[in-house]
Amino acid sequence: MKKFFGEFKEFIAKGNVMDLAIGMVVGSTFTKIVNSMVNDILMPIVSLLTGRTNFANMFIPLDGNEYLTIEEAQAAGATVIAYGNLIELVINFLLTALFLFFIVKALNKLRSLKEKDEEEAK
Repeated sequence: MKKFFGEFKEFIAKGNVMDLAIGMVVGSTFTKIVNSMVNDILMPIVSLLTGRTNFANMFIPLDGNEYLTIEEAQAAGATVIAYGNLIELVINFLLTALFLFFIVKALNKLRSLKEKDEEEAK
């Protein structure tokens, strides 16, 4: 058992594991930033462009009745096809990908400027 804990301690102390842990923490924080950018800034703009459409409230009740909201339909026990939720998730995905594209593009530009400066310094 002592050998097991010794190996485990060595495994944890290696740089790769620590780098992974730091990457996970930074990644989860960056995820919050990206989600905030998409949900708090970009999605309201999309909402304005689409006439304030609430995609999450677009659904088809399969019981033949009419409901004002998806919550009302679900509270009544109706099975629904919530296609609006899919639309919202696809838009969210595309906006997230677009935001990340701009971040990567900016980072690549900075990297190329740095490499150009290093070449000129030689």
